[in-house]
Amino acid sequence: MQPVSINLPEECIKALKLPADEIPSRLNRELAIRLYSKGLLSFGKARQLAGLTRWAFHDILGNEGITRRYDVDELKDDLETLEGLE
Repeated sequence: MQPVSINLPEECIKALKLPADEIPSRLNRELAIRLYSKGLLSFGKARQLAGLTRWAFHDILGNEGITRRYDVDELKDDLETLEGLE
């Protein structure tokens, strides 16, 4: 699957109150937060899109007031990780 590009009107880009070099990463982060909150991306994939560590993304969700979902598959992954530490 090919990456998806989003074209934003230049006036929207100029209207953003961000330094130009921060815009791409910030838009990815904002998109990741929204997609996760809507249940369209898992925590892991949203975190990956945001380019953040698990803990940093968890903190951002908390700051945004977004409840962290934790499903059975994530529990299994965590248990496998813990078993591997023994």
